[in-house]
Amino acid sequence: MKPHQLTSHALLDLFTSKQASPKEVYEDIVARIQSLDPKVKAYVRMAFKGPDFSGQMPIPIAIKDNMCIKGEEITCSSRILKGFHPPYDAGVIERVKKSGGVILGLANMDEFAFGSSCESSCYGPTFNPWNLACVPGGSSGGSAAAVAADEAFWALGSDTGGSIRQPASFCGIVGLKPTYGRVSRYGLIAFASSLDQIGPLTKDVTDCALLMNIIAGYDERDSTSVNAPVPDYTKALVKDVQGLKIGVPKEALGEGLDPQVRLLIEEALALLQKQGAMVKEVSLPHTPYAVATYYIVATAEASSNLARFDGVQYGLRAMPASTRKNALIDMYEETRARGFGDEAKRRIMLGTYALSSGYYDAYYLRGQKVRTLIKNDLDEVFKSCDVIVTPTAPSVAFKVGEKISDPLSMYLSDIYTIPANLAGIPAISIPCGFSKDGMPAGLQLMGKAFNEEMLLRVAYTYEQNTEWHLRKPNL
Repeated sequence: MKPHQLTSHALLDLFTSKQASPKEVYEDIVARIQSLDPKVKAYVRMAFKGPDFSGQMPIPIAIKDNMCIKGEEITCSSRILKGFHPPYDAGVIERVKKSGGVILGLANMDEFAFGSSCESSCYGPTFNPWNLACVPGGSSGGSAAAVAADEAFWALGSDTGGSIRQPASFCGIVGLKPTYGRVSRYGLIAFASSLDQIGPLTKDVTDCALLMNIIAGYDERDSTSVNAPVPDYTKALVKDVQGLKIGVPKEALGEGLDPQVRLLIEEALALLQKQGAMVKEVSLPHTPYAVATYYIVATAEASSNLARFDGVQYGLRAMPASTRKNALIDMYEETRARGFGDEAKRRIMLGTYALSSGYYDAYYLRGQKVRTLIKNDLDEVFKSCDVIVTPTAPSVAFKVGEKISDPLSMYLSDIYTIPANLAGIPAISIPCGFSKDGMPAGLQLMGKAFNEEMLLRVAYTYEQNTEWHLRKPNL
């Protein structure tokens, strides 16, 4: 087995026993990227400086193109940020560098994280390693594809409504959205500030715990960061679910779910039951309103956050061929017209409308009230359950171009993942099998706030009793 095929924890064992050097591993994975990425297109820019391999955990990692790296071009895969070089490192980048992590490059994404397919990037789409005719999911599609294709040992993504978990499901890997406030958002270019959360995409659950040990923790520069003790997540890797209570929302296995995915979820639940977990049906009655609520709250916050990109301080500045009386306004309009793609413009307009005078109470304020009801539903279920289980996505990966002209259909790709963001709770996606066409599907576990350890325990138990995480795409 070549080094690029290994997990991070297997690599660390090789480093400890001196059977491989960090330099050899780095050269092997760079060769893998040079060979495969012209097909997969997981990366938008490659490594910046030669690594020194001096840290404790010199693991090659991919970074989503919306996390600031000092002095390097960070664009959120948007034309409007071309040429933007942050003067500082994001909080998670500081932690990765401190651990000795080796940054391979920046991974492709949907523009400003607006999407579920990684097709709205100004660099063009990323393709799913399991079938290059399919999407890898979004918005962290490049990060997920890089890990699935063995073009990175692990990756960082961001999750606003499912953007770590849904691509993890589509690409057959592990993806964790931590509790809101558990991982610093300092230096993450914002989409929706009350929903965004950075998290790991990895080859297995053990790697997920290792990466969480690096990135989790308080950061005083992030006003939403929670100053609470951070456990050693690897201690949660216990192969035991005896007596744990698992809730399955009746709303999650109904209309709109692909029958093949439903069967895989039912088989996963049966396996957990066989291992000693107690499975019971529960209800999340406000779930049908989650997508609509999300697209009010998230677009309103996106409209506010993206107002700063106007050609003055960041990235692109476009001047029209001729100006009217107000050249500044003309520059704003031309820059934003040229700089933002169709989906970004759509969400900015939706959000601006929801926040506009006369509509704020009818849309944004009401959306926040329904958000509270959705959180209350989850809190009520957690009074009697340790974990809630749903599919991660309603289907396996769809074809490239299949939904790009149908925004509503695209938005429904996140129907199972959105509630965790609205409530701020942790959720993980793990591989749970394959469709008849050989495409991976994901099992989602949701837990109580700041109880990522419970998710890792259940996920690890399931993983150790299956072999889905060991399968590799045939590239």
